[in-house]
Amino acid sequence: MPPIRAARAVLAIALATLLLPPARSHAADAVAEVAGVTLGPYEYETKPDDPAFAQFFPRKAPAAGPLLLKEGDRLAVCGDSITEQRKYSRIIEGYLTACTPQLGVTVRQYGWSGEKTDGFLRRMEQDCLRFDPTVATLCYGMNDARYRPFDVTNGRWYEDHYRAIVRRFKQEGVRVVVGTPGCAGKTASWVASRSGTLDQQNVALCALRDIAIGVAESEDCRLADVFWPMLQAQVFAPGQHGATEQNPYEVAGADGIHPGWAGHVVMAYAFLKAMGLDGQIGVLEIDLAGNTAHASDGHTITPLAPGRFRVTSTRYPFCATGDPDDDNSIHSGMTLVPFDEELNRLTLKVSGGAAEQYRVTWGDSTAEFTAEQLAKGVNLAAEFIDNPFCEAFFRVDNAVEVKQAFETEQVKRVFHGERGRQDFDRAVRETEAERAPLAAAVANAMQPVEHEIRLEPLNE
Repeated sequence: MPPIRAARAVLAIALATLLLPPARSHAADAVAEVAGVTLGPYEYETKPDDPAFAQFFPRKAPAAGPLLLKEGDRLAVCGDSITEQRKYSRIIEGYLTACTPQLGVTVRQYGWSGEKTDGFLRRMEQDCLRFDPTVATLCYGMNDARYRPFDVTNGRWYEDHYRAIVRRFKQEGVRVVVGTPGCAGKTASWVASRSGTLDQQNVALCALRDIAIGVAESEDCRLADVFWPMLQAQVFAPGQHGATEQNPYEVAGADGIHPGWAGHVVMAYAFLKAMGLDGQIGVLEIDLAGNTAHASDGHTITPLAPGRFRVTSTRYPFCATGDPDDDNSIHSGMTLVPFDEELNRLTLKVSGGAAEQYRVTWGDSTAEFTAEQLAKGVNLAAEFIDNPFCEAFFRVDNAVEVKQAFETEQVKRVFHGERGRQDFDRAVRETEAERAPLAAAVANAMQPVEHEIRLEPLNE
């Protein structure tokens, strides 16, 4: 394409991002006609009926597709300071280790505070590709938006660098999940160049989100939409969780940029869904009439007595305790997205009973369900927050926390520090020897869990 034509194409695409409502505007079509560029037709996300979303016209994110992961995959989690918080990356690794152990996926995180796409592009060879990842998640855009209203030049800059990262990964056969930026909850206090209103900054982040969608689609990659579900949670969660001025509920975090645990659950959900995970942890089927039972892969179930069954599991549900109304609680974050419904289903199905209602005891917790509910299937992971897996799951999570903290130290302090400058290959060997037992501890934390289910009829 000649330079003038290319410049016109960039202008048309940029104006389309800024001007197109759900039905394409005549102004944007006119610009495109002059430039000789075909736009769309695009589909757009359905907006909630709330004035907070009036300025946003986000393109519809592509569907995830089938399972992206393969047995033995090595996942690289790449991003800026939000990734370096080691929260969504920890949720992802904990989930893949405990909930899908049959895949044997291992994880490294590469978060770097203040980083933009050009920064990771410069260091990805040394820090990341040398460890032969097979899958990578990317989460850039918050710093790339530069905490100011959107402008065409910066949008093009972001697209060029994000695309270059994706293509470099693809050259090495790495399957990529392109993540969008999240949303801002406040104007960043530490950025001297910040300008515009908070809404303008979020419109800019939404524009970068749409650019990321374009990169993912054109490069045949998966897309993890962080921005749109996070913005909706930011608007609606305070009312849902009883927030007050003295006790706010801040999905984007206390500083408006770095989310607490609740916001990171939204992020992890977006990436896990983009990987095509179906969320089926297991199915336990019980026939009370014959006192027989069957379990799906990863579980075995044995009748002990009428209404009593012992289960041994090598796959865990995702466990999270904590205050459901605290924005720094994983448990609370799981209420902001359909995490249990779509990613965390350990289903109990019961048939053959004579009663209309049953008391179900699982570990030390008890709940009551109708026979109809049990016949359709009850999600134990959602109904029993404190359950027999919690202790084992938290052992895995603790091991992941220690390992990921070391990975930050390894890359930022050693590879890019004095030891790395003096003898990089030696620094790699020595730190890998330190990391090896930490990675082994994550794997070794996964031990079979024995638990018991008891069913007591309430009204035969």
